Amino acid sequence: MKTVEREMARKLRREEGRSVKELAALLGVSRSSISLWVRDIELTAEQYEALRGRMGARIDGSRANALIARERRRQAQAGGRARARRSELLHAIGCMLFWAEGSRGRNAVEFVNSDPEMIRLFVNFLRSCYAVPDTKIAVTCNLFADHEARQRDIEDFWLRLVRLPRSRLRKSSVNRYSKYSQKKRRNKLPYGTCRIRVCDTALLQNLYGAIQEYGGFEREEWLH
Repeated sequence: MKTVEREMARKLRREEGRSVKELAALLGVSRSSISLWVRDIELTAEQYEALRGRMGARIDGSRANALIARERRRQAQAGGRARARRSELLHAIGCMLFWAEGSRGRNAVEFVNSDPEMIRLFVNFLRSCYAVPDTKIAVTCNLFADHEARQRDIEDFWLRLVRLPRSRLRKSSVNRYSKYSQKKRRNKLPYGTCRIRVCDTALLQNLYGAIQEYGGFEREEWLH
């Protein structure tokens, strides 16, 4: 670790209210490293005003709203980091499943897989660790041509697996085989794939924070 640069970054952030961008340029260090080093140092109102003047920025209503939303995402990630430090096995498993198989969105948690037990475990994780209610969980089935005759049975299979009513099912999609892959792909996935979706920005950012804490890294773009 660049100890000298780290201490200088913290000093300049605390005493002069320097931005991450400014510190990165001054010290020749990546923005992600600077962000990690100074994330616990909050700027005062006066420092924010001084920073705004230095950067020549005019913060209008939309810009202010963007900053507020970013701060909320940052706080949600901080909550996820704190949760990860509690060392709960199911929480760690669920976060690693999402890291491996989840989408990288901004406002919703999406997890897709063909393995029924993986889907069941992920939904259990959402319910047990985050108390996600059934009314927020949406299920979508992705089927193949040879599934059409038993589409209803397959949909009911996934719904029973995650203990959700049919009202939480979204319209299934059906992928057609090309003439080249038709014989090769038939019956490869007996139940197609299932997508679990929860629209919740705070939950998504909480997971991002926890994953970074578990993995020991910083990913600035997950805040954008």
